[in-house]
Amino acid sequence: MAWTAPMTAVANSVFSAAQFNLHVRDNLNETAPAKATAAGRFLVTSGANSVTERVITEANVDTSQTTTSTSATDLTTVGPSVTVTTGTSALVLWSCEMTNNTSGQVSLTDFVVTGASSRAASDATALKLMPSAAGSYPNRSGVHTLLTGLTPGANTFTLKYWVGGGTGSFAYRRITVLGL
Repeated sequence: MAWTAPMTAVANSVFSAAQFNLHVRDNLNETAPAKATAAGRFLVTSGANSVTERVITEANVDTSQTTTSTSATDLTTVGPSVTVTTGTSALVLWSCEMTNNTSGQVSLTDFVVTGASSRAASDATALKLMPSAAGSYPNRSGVHTLLTGLTPGANTFTLKYWVGGGTGSFAYRRITVLGL
């Protein structure tokens, strides 16, 4: 169903059932209250005069795991990962508690996208931690990005991990995605 510009009523003219359905009923079915199917969701514009319901989706993995990989990789417990219906953009938020056993070596966490779209993890958007001393206390922090240029549809967002050197430890891994 699509929204239609309402007709202009003319005095003493007959308002047919078809006109009522097109200009009143069908337009009311395109409003936010008609599109909302459950609590805790939000609506985004999906085109001119069109709204679509979206779900805030999140996942987490608390287990502390390590890697020595210098390119983006999965840990023993993959993810976390969420599959979200998006339009052409999404707001992605992620956090992780990280450390590295080697002073001056960075640990990084970023996300990849698979499904309708494809995106590799990147140093440019990654959450980074470089301890000042070997065995430093883990640091928990987070970052977000507005990702544009997605192909609308089901997109899967998965966290990946890597280091500049040494062994990186990663725990309390979280990802939240709002498909826009």
